[in-house]
Amino acid sequence: MVGILSDVGNYRPINEDSVGYYVDNNIGIYVIADGMGGHNAGEVASKLAVDSVIEYFKKNTNFKELEIELENAIRYANEKIYELSKKNNKMDGMGTTLTACLIREKEVVIANVGDSSCYVISKDDKIKKITKDHSLVQQLLDNGSITEEEALCHPNKNIITRALGTYATVEVDTFTLNLNDIEKVILCSDGLTNDVTPKEMYDIIMKNSNEESCRLLVELSKKKGGRDNISVIVVEGECKDDRYFTGK
Repeated sequence: MVGILSDVGNYRPINEDSVGYYVDNNIGIYVIADGMGGHNAGEVASKLAVDSVIEYFKKNTNFKELEIELENAIRYANEKIYELSKKNNKMDGMGTTLTACLIREKEVVIANVGDSSCYVISKDDKIKKITKDHSLVQQLLDNGSITEEEALCHPNKNIITRALGTYATVEVDTFTLNLNDIEKVILCSDGLTNDVTPKEMYDIIMKNSNEESCRLLVELSKKKGGRDNISVIVVEGECKDDRYFTGK
């Protein structure tokens, strides 16, 4: 069964993260978003992003190309957030990160906008980050201005360079994988990765159920600081149990 949990963390007054999933006999879609904006706009943006992507796949059941449909679903969510922000002054400029995993049979497509992450644990017992952050720190890493160690505590770590809902159009990165090679898929907001290392994630997930893993990961993140909202989804790889379970 899928593990899914979102927590406000130790210091934030509200939880601007959103998580959700939907499963039928054809596909499984898992989505995580980390909102930004004044007032309650970040909370609104992230929830609308997750709900819109899931809504897209509930309405569109006949398709061939997973990558194209996942991109379309995210663009659909982007339009909804952008339109709402233009109608309500209090929500002007709101946006959200979004990372999603779409599974059909043995094909897995990961998509991301912003700095929420996807990791996979492979059959050879290795954990690997699939997504690449759209952030200022990632740009500095790419051009060699800072080291990996400096990136971990960089003062501008929270600045993202791409988000859902801030512009009328959005660029989406996608990655296609083979389910046969995967033990687990992990989606998480940066509230988790800011405090919990990939090795810690691996050790917890491989020793516990998906549901218990989410609880323990959030608990560990809060013990190590928990400055941000913390969200995580853990999905089975080759095992098909999640995709025969009636999700949200």
